[in-house]
Amino acid sequence: MIELLVLYVILKRDYTMYAIQKRIEENFTLFAKPSFGALKPALRRLEEKNCLTSRKMMSDGGKLSVFYEISKNGINELKRLLLEEFSDNPVQFLSNARIKLSCSDCLSNEEKTRLFFSVKTRAMQFKVQAQNVMNDEYKQTNFYQKIILDNTICEFSNFINIVEGLEKDNARNS
Repeated sequence: MIELLVLYVILKRDYTMYAIQKRIEENFTLFAKPSFGALKPALRRLEEKNCLTSRKMMSDGGKLSVFYEISKNGINELKRLLLEEFSDNPVQFLSNARIKLSCSDCLSNEEKTRLFFSVKTRAMQFKVQAQNVMNDEYKQTNFYQKIILDNTICEFSNFINIVEGLEKDNARNS
């Protein structure tokens, strides 16, 4: 997910590694907080894949800064990452789906439609799984588990409502 965030952040403007980290924290702090130890290898991987380029510039204070710029390959990679399949892990799904939905403004209306459908479909699957566990009289769920399952069902229901709102907005803008 870090590559997706890096590409999205530098889509609109070139940044240094420090500025990339700050933009990610500002925009996605509830979903991701990459360290420099994670960011530097991600930048290297993206550069090796020709998704971004770097250029060195001397600042007014005499400090050497490296600026990163997205390439055409990088834009294609960003779209690929946004549209790739989701994990089967419900916790990873929610986090990744939130990030992808937050970055979906760089997609075409058709691509947004695909993303929204994918998110909604997977959220519905997880909601049904939680309902099945909750309603299975043979499962030995205790009071606390039932409370957490009920909350999970509500969370997925709310998430589906959000995606349906995004779908309607996207349809209006088509």
